[in-house]
Amino acid sequence: MRLLLLSLGVSAIPAFLREALGRADRIRVGYVPDAALAYDGAPFVDAERAALTGLGYDVETLRLSGTPLAEVEAALDRVDALYVAGGNTFSLLYALRSAGADRVIVRRVRAGLPYIGLSAGSVVAGPTIAPIAPMDDATEAPGLTDLRGLGLVDVVVVPHADGVSYPAAVIDRVVAEFGQAHPLRLLVDDEALIVDDEGMRVVASPVSTRAD
Repeated sequence: MRLLLLSLGVSAIPAFLREALGRADRIRVGYVPDAALAYDGAPFVDAERAALTGLGYDVETLRLSGTPLAEVEAALDRVDALYVAGGNTFSLLYALRSAGADRVIVRRVRAGLPYIGLSAGSVVAGPTIAPIAPMDDATEAPGLTDLRGLGLVDVVVVPHADGVSYPAAVIDRVVAEFGQAHPLRLLVDDEALIVDDEGMRVVASPVSTRAD
């Protein structure tokens, strides 16, 4: 498996995909927007999309909510990597679960499809999203009762841990309330977590233009 779990900065993506795919051009990325569907048009959403397209990739939007599973499978056949965008983590997990796309994506990623997550997209890659409750509003996904994540990594990424995008008090609450029960991996906005055959390591991923 090859995963790149971002907090906010996307600068680590080119090197990650070059290593994962063996090339730097003609790369088609599937963009999953479901975490931010309720915020469409918000500055942080537009900034994230712009940052990804600005890297020069051919981006195909893959909305999971309301999309038949066969169409999700077909879209995954067309892309070289999957990018799961930020927003509300609970809404994202609900979209993954309700469409049945969670199982499909896990299978594809375990088979070699590179996975890139940002913020919420990074959190759902872990074993559970429960620790993110102080950061995101769970009421945006009232039908979600199972908080298990995709289980692609065995840590819960806590993005924005430098207290810039979220108040430091909120990050402190996450650690205080969930740090004993769950393996947390705090990432500041200029960091990313890479998971590959060599293991797990934090790398720099500077924020060129902040969206907050």
